[in-house]
This record gives sequence, C-alpha cells and structure tokens, in this order.
Amino acid sequence: MRTDPPESTLRIGVIGTGGISRAHAPGWRAVGAELHCFSLAGAQEFAEQFDATVHDSLESLLAAVEAVDICTPTDQHADLIHRALDAGLHVISEKPLTLTPEAAQDVLDHAERAGLLVLPAHVVRYFPQYAAAKRAIDAGAIGTPAVLRFERTGSFPRQAWFGDESRSGGIVMDQMIHDIDQAIWIAGPVASVYAQQSTAPGDDTVRTGHVVLTHTGGAISHCRGFWGPAGTAFRYTFDLAGDGGRLRYDSHGDSGIVFDAVAAARQESGDGFLPRVTTMDDPYASEIREFAAAIRDGAPTRVIAADGAYAVAISHAAIESLHTGRSIAC
Repeated sequence: MRTDPPESTLRIGVIGTGGISRAHAPGWRAVGAELHCFSLAGAQEFAEQFDATVHDSLESLLAAVEAVDICTPTDQHADLIHRALDAGLHVISEKPLTLTPEAAQDVLDHAERAGLLVLPAHVVRYFPQYAAAKRAIDAGAIGTPAVLRFERTGSFPRQAWFGDESRSGGIVMDQMIHDIDQAIWIAGPVASVYAQQSTAPGDDTVRTGHVVLTHTGGAISHCRGFWGPAGTAFRYTFDLAGDGGRLRYDSHGDSGIVFDAVAAARQESGDGFLPRVTTMDDPYASEIREFAAAIRDGAPTRVIAADGAYAVAISHAAIESLHTGRSIAC
C-alpha cells in the first residue's frame, strides 16, 4: 500500500514517456521525487523502470502532482503547459518551448499571471563544456566575442514525427535551437538571421542546416546542424573567437578520457542523447536538480521561460529565412 510521501518530497508528473523522458527520470529519482506518469503509449514500462504511478488520464495526473515534466512531441507543448498552469502547477518542458513566437509569448503571459515557474529544458546550458566556456567568456577569456561557430551532428531521431516540420519545426527548431540558444547566451540579442538547408536526394530525413546570426553587439554566429542516417555518431563542437582570445571544443577530440572497447562502441553508435561519460555530470540531472531547487526554495535557474521564448523566436526567423531565401530582421 502506497503511503503519503514526506512533505518535502516533490510530486512530479511526467507527461509523455518516450525517449527523452528516460533521460529526465534519473534526475528526478536523484532528488528524491515521487514520480507519476501519463502517456498514450509506454507508461507502464516507464513506471516499472522508474517506480512511477501510472495515471489513466491527464486530469488524474494533474490532480496528483505539484509540477509536470513535459516530454511529448513539440506540437503538444503549448496546450499542455497551459493546462498545467491552469491546474496551479510548475512546468519544465522539453525544448522548444512552443512551435511559434506567439504561442511562446502566450505561455510567458500565463505563467506570469499564475505566478508559476516554466523552465524550458535547454539542456546544453548544463553540459560542462558549454558552462565552462560561458564562465570563461564572462570572465574576459576571449575579450569581446566576434565570431562564434557551433556544430551538432547525430542520427535522425527514431520517431517519424521529427521529420514533420508542422509538428517538430524540423532540424532548426528541434536540434539547432540548442546552438542558437548558446549563441544568444554568449553573444546576446540578434539583429538578423539568415539560414539555408539541404536534404539528401530520396531521403529527407538526412539533412544539413546552416543558420547565421548577426548579433546586435556586432558578433556573428554560425550554427551548423546535421541529421544523418542511423548510426551517425553524436558529436558537438564549438569555436568561440573574440578580440582577446579563442576557445575551442570538439566532443570527438582529446577529452582526457580513454574509452574501452564497449564504451567506445556505445559512444559511436549514435544511440542516445549524449555520449555516455560516467566522469561527466549528467546534464539532464543537473537541469532537473536546478528546477527542483527553484520549486522548493526559489533558487535561480540558468535558463528561464523568456530565454526559451526568445530561442523560439530566433529559430522561427531562421525557418522563415529557409522558406523565403531572405535575411530576416529580428
């Protein structure tokens, strides 16, 4: 028989139990949360793996928890966020926050009226390498940022809906938004956006995107994203140059870690959301830990709802540039 949790135990409702929920769940377990879940498919398996309570309706879940973790396809985010806020619940939602800037602004306005937290899960801000680069730049390591380059490569996601731009926003809104957010985090607001995309003949799941941001402070950022065939290795790089120095990182470079044959095979498989490096803090757990602290005692988080909304606006401008062939003023 289930007993009531201690008063300090967070009751978290996970909505959607696909792949990304399995990356979030260990973080919730690490902070001692009581997990509840609702999903159209896979809820029972998730519950068995993470000791969660399954709910047969969204209404039941919302009535049982104090915060929700939205891990559904992107086109469902806005509606679910509003329903959670209406129920008086804090929200962490997978990125992108919404598909359009207008929907994102509606979320911001609703959260402000309700006095509730909405945290967009821009997990790359929690990758140790990017966090270290941000600290170094804030401390003046490269002087004034001038030219920033970001690359992100991986297999096309298993679920077909990612290829439907009306549901996912495509490679720009789903994958490249990570590096667009990084560029904004480091170099500030954007004055204009230009983007191009190419797809493989006969296979539109294999695609490359390029987004060039001109920042209001004068810096230029180039973001390159690639969705490849099954087995494409997950890789991310940055090269950040300013008038006083340069910072570079390549996840396939010398990480200071030696992989044995099993670990190397898993890393190269492209199967997963980040390389399995046990000596590196789990970025997903770090973001969950920050969100939990914000709920419990109002602690600050390194990403806020307005950041997620701005990343959506700039990504949406990039998609407009793809469709029109023009540079889009922001």
